[in-house]
Amino acid sequence: MKPLKPLLSTLLLLVTTFSSISQNTGKAGFTALDEKIFLQKMELALPQKDLPMPRLTINIALSFLGTPYVAGTLEIEPEMLVANLHETDCILFVEMCCCLALTAKSSEPTFENYLSILRGMRYRHGIIDGYASRIHYTSEWINQNVAKGIMEEISGTFGTALDQHFSYMSTHPQSYRQLKESDDMVRCIAITERDIEKTGPFFYIPQATLAKNEDKILDGDIIGFVSTVEGLDIAHVALAYRTEEGELHFIHASYREKKVVIEKKTLTDYVRSGIRLVRLL
Repeated sequence: MKPLKPLLSTLLLLVTTFSSISQNTGKAGFTALDEKIFLQKMELALPQKDLPMPRLTINIALSFLGTPYVAGTLEIEPEMLVANLHETDCILFVEMCCCLALTAKSSEPTFENYLSILRGMRYRHGIIDGYASRIHYTSEWINQNVAKGIMEEISGTFGTALDQHFSYMSTHPQSYRQLKESDDMVRCIAITERDIEKTGPFFYIPQATLAKNEDKILDGDIIGFVSTVEGLDIAHVALAYRTEEGELHFIHASYREKKVVIEKKTLTDYVRSGIRLVRLL
């Protein structure tokens, strides 16, 4: 999943409702439709809340099949918590499924608590303070949620070391509206990139060894497809899904099909470089 390129959603701006939800959250952007979808997902998830987290997550993911793929729904200024449940891209799809599962298992399965969990997953230390406070690299997203104890990265248990560098955003500022208009923001992002790099070493499961390790992957595990682009860590994000026939596929917001789908290719056939594997606890 390439860090999101800015593509302003005019429709979202027109229909977004702004609501103050807490001192740390500030403004949140969502529609009445998003609140309705949240209630529908809780109606599905709450009777299943005692299931293991990966299983609950994949059940929620299946309920999103057909949801439109739309890039750039977060690119609203000023920066705020956007809770869009009616359209998505690859990382936001995985993120909302995880947050819905966490909300269902919490003592307060409310929309306000969902927003709080979402903020804590998407923003550095859960604090919204402009564009640079949003987590743009999947590696940092993984690091923060592992540190919070809600995820576990298992790539290192049967993977190999990954020579990973972070520089794509700061070296391609023209691809991001907020960066091409601000040298100060570029410098801020560059500092973040250096900080992420210090959190290594990073590990991945190469394509060549993936097939023999498929039995270690659970339905609902988070799959980060390792990028081959210089300075970019993850090219795409999905949730592992095993079919009734036992084949390991995945559910994702597909750019090609413009909606959330069960990928037709098996995971091993789809992967070109390798994957990082994370499990919601």
